[in-house]
Formats: sequence, C-alpha cells, structure tokens
Amino acid sequence: MIDIYEKINELYDKRREVELGGGDERIEKQHEKGKLTARERIELLVDKGSFVELSPFIEHRTNDFGLDEQKGPGDGVVTGYGKVNGRPIYLFSQDFTVFGGALGEMHAKKIANVMDLAAKNGTPFVGLNDSGGARIQEGVVSLDGYGHIFYRNAIYSGVIPQISVIMGPCAGGAVYSPAITDFVFMVEKTSQMFITGPKVIETVTGEKISAEDLGGAHVHNSISGNAHFEAASEQEVLEEVRKLLGYLPQNNEEKPPILAVNEENEYRPDLTDVIPFDAVRPYDVRKVIEQVADADSFMEIQKNFAKNIVVGFARIKGETVGLVCNQPKVMAGGLDINSSDKAARFIRTCDSFNIPIITFEDVTGFFPGVKQEHGGIIRHGAKILYAYSEATVPKLTVILRKAYGGAYVALNSKSIGADLVFAWPNAEIAVMGPQGAANIIFAKEIQNSDNPEQVRQQKIEEYREKFANPYVAASRGMVDDVIDPRETRIKIIQALEMLRNKKESRPFKKHGNIPL
Repeated sequence: MIDIYEKINELYDKRREVELGGGDERIEKQHEKGKLTARERIELLVDKGSFVELSPFIEHRTNDFGLDEQKGPGDGVVTGYGKVNGRPIYLFSQDFTVFGGALGEMHAKKIANVMDLAAKNGTPFVGLNDSGGARIQEGVVSLDGYGHIFYRNAIYSGVIPQISVIMGPCAGGAVYSPAITDFVFMVEKTSQMFITGPKVIETVTGEKISAEDLGGAHVHNSISGNAHFEAASEQEVLEEVRKLLGYLPQNNEEKPPILAVNEENEYRPDLTDVIPFDAVRPYDVRKVIEQVADADSFMEIQKNFAKNIVVGFARIKGETVGLVCNQPKVMAGGLDINSSDKAARFIRTCDSFNIPIITFEDVTGFFPGVKQEHGGIIRHGAKILYAYSEATVPKLTVILRKAYGGAYVALNSKSIGADLVFAWPNAEIAVMGPQGAANIIFAKEIQNSDNPEQVRQQKIEEYREKFANPYVAASRGMVDDVIDPRETRIKIIQALEMLRNKKESRPFKKHGNIPL
C-alpha cells in the first residue's frame, strides 16, 4: 500500500533539491563575487511571501558532451509570478549556480512561457539576467531559444512594461533581449554587457580592455546609452526596479496609478529665482523640476548619458508624468545625436503606456559641427519630431527661456501636436537667437556705421523686442498663454485635469516608419 505521506515527503525533497540549485559550494562562490542567488534576488524584488514558482522541475533533455550525467535543477532559471507593492508581475531569474545560467532549450521555454502569461494577463515582465550565454553543448537549439525570447520581447513591446536587470555577465546574443525591453538596470562592478568579450576583441583587433571597461554599468549608463539605471549593489538596484514599477501602468490599456496627495499651496514663488534672466547664463533644470513636481517624486532616467537633456518620471498632484527637459548647463541645452535618441525613446515609452508628457524648453537649437552632421544629426533629430508627432497622450510644453530654430518646432510645438504651450514672459521664441539674427539681417548697417558695436547692440535689442518674445508667438496662436512663472505648477495641474480623458485617433496603418 502506498503511503500518501511518503509521496508528499518525496515532493518536498525534490523541491528542496531544486531550490538548492547548483549546491552550497556554488552558492558560496556566487556570494564571494558579491552576487546574490537567483532566489535571493526574487525575494528582494517582490513583496514578502508573494512569489509563486512555475515549472520548477523542468530539466534539460540533452545527452551530448556529458550532459546526460549532469543534473540541472530548473535548467538554470527560476520563473513565476509575484507582487510588487501589491501589484502583480511575472518574472524570470537566471541561476548562475546551474550551468552558469547558460541558456538551453528548456531554459528558454520556461522564459517564453512566463512571458506569454504576462502578456495574456496584462502584467509587467521583469528579467533578472545572470548568464554565461548560450549553452554550447546544446548547439543550435540554444540559439533558437534566444529567438523565441527576442520575438516575444518585440511583439509585447508597448503592450506590457518589460524591464531587464543585468546582475552578472550578459554576452553575445543574450544582450539583444535587454536591448529590446523598455528599461535596463545594471549593477556596478558585477554586471557586464557586450557582444564580444575582451579576449575575442584582443584576438581580432589587438585591443586590450577589461570586461568592466568594455561593458560595465558605468560604460552603458554614460557612453553607449544601452542602460538606463545603475546602482552600487544588487539590493539597491532591485529597490530601484520596485520604485520604477510604481510609475507605470500594468499594461497599455491602463493608466498609471494616481497617488493621494495632501492639499497644499501650489504657488511656487521661488521659481522666479531659478532661471537667470540673462539668456546665456546656465542653470540646472532639475531645480525647475523640484519646484513643479511633487516633493521627491522625480526619477531620472539615463542620468549620466546625453546630459544636455534630462528625462524621467515624476508625479504632479499624484499623477505620473514624463518630463523632457533641456539642460542649459550642458552644451547650452542644445540637441545633438545622443540627446535626440534619448528623448525620442523616452517620449515613445510614455506614449506606449498612457503617461502624459511635459516638456520644459530652453533650447538654442540643434548642435552644429561636422562630426554631428556626418554622424547623422538630421536622421537622429528627426526622431524627436516623429516621436512627439505620433504621441497621442496629453502633451504640454512650457517655454522657460529660449526656443530657437528647428529645435523649437521639434520640442513639442503646437504645429506638431502639443495640446497646450505655455511661455514664461522672458521667453525668446525665434528662428534664431537675437544676436545671430541681428548680425545677419543688419550686417551692412552695422559694418557701415561709425560705432559698429553700439549699432549691433541696438539691433539685437530691436530684434528681441520685435520678434524674440512670447507675445508674437502668442498672437499667432503658437503659444496658448504667457504665464507667471510662479503659477507654472498650477497651470500644469489644471491642464492635466482637463486633458485626462483625451482621445485622439490616427489614420489606419500597420505601423509608421520612424527614421532609425
């Protein structure tokens, strides 16, 4: 007679074996590297006691190259679902203690299955990556497994939020899954991403470089722009993931949660002191954000990449908004190749997930230079125009100081679909700056005068008074209102309330063709 309790005990024995992964020795090695195990990471990410594991008993079915003699509990990846701040997510966490987290056929199948569940249930998907890459012993089926994951990353893009957390090596084809997802997090010193490792590069090109200098967290957050966030430890990075999820809806058919905010005085008298009246003096646009957004609510994205533009999520009266802001203290806030890519990507992310976009504008134009022109500034700059134009979420612009040339048009002007454009009374809106315009328009008059410098200054002021002020644009309907800077937060709150039920349709098409 079979004792049911023996079978139950057998079940728990098998579960303990799976949960041990590669065993105590390999777990210790993981800890020695300053890294947590797959399951420890999940415990930090989700609410306590909320994780439910799926397919824990899956194992590989390969007999070649000695794999028939090696057991791989869970096939090197933990998958399932849990909750973050009470809201469900689906996830996977690669287990480096089992086959170095290498991806094989069944490993990929587990990830693909849980991705499908996330999409069917309209739930964010988080991937914790820590893998040596494709499992070579399984040959081409491991590459096929990557393909199934890439396909789902692409098909579910814009449907559910997808977040990748790099918590160890991520090399070769494995890097393309994070690249397709919405946000990429990295841990300093312990995570790397690269197509080809340092040894291959040295063999092929003769260049010598460390893994950290080639594809570490700082490199991808400041130089390549492949990552969006970095933190000093795994604990910190997972807490940042939890924070980010709080700004996002569960899927593209929902709006982000609105938090309750205590009634307060929305008038901001200090805003008049933030921005210098002199149009060429720099300042930090984050000080404007601090005054307009709810206290301590701004979460900057790609903080160390393309610093001439600042983007990120914030809350205004408890409502999630996406902020796109010129940064005058870097390159005078001008737009270049990298900042164009950064802004366009963020705008499209906000539009995908029903997040209103607010633009704080203080821009001198697109950055000039041979390197920029040859690097494709036309193509890259066009991405901003395209992103704003196609976006159907509420779109507000506040012109803080300068709005010159094509960059004025590109940064959510009325002509490309802004719902409301406000300008501060000191704003200069023109084809180009007064100084440059005066030097061109009045060149002969200045040159032939007895006092060229005096005449130049007169003409600059004349141009500024006649053309480079907000009232000219307001008289043509390109600015909806010239506002008191101290009332900026009030005006934005009112506008967001009025635009909350905005609906806007577009001509039927399969998809647009953004200039990539």
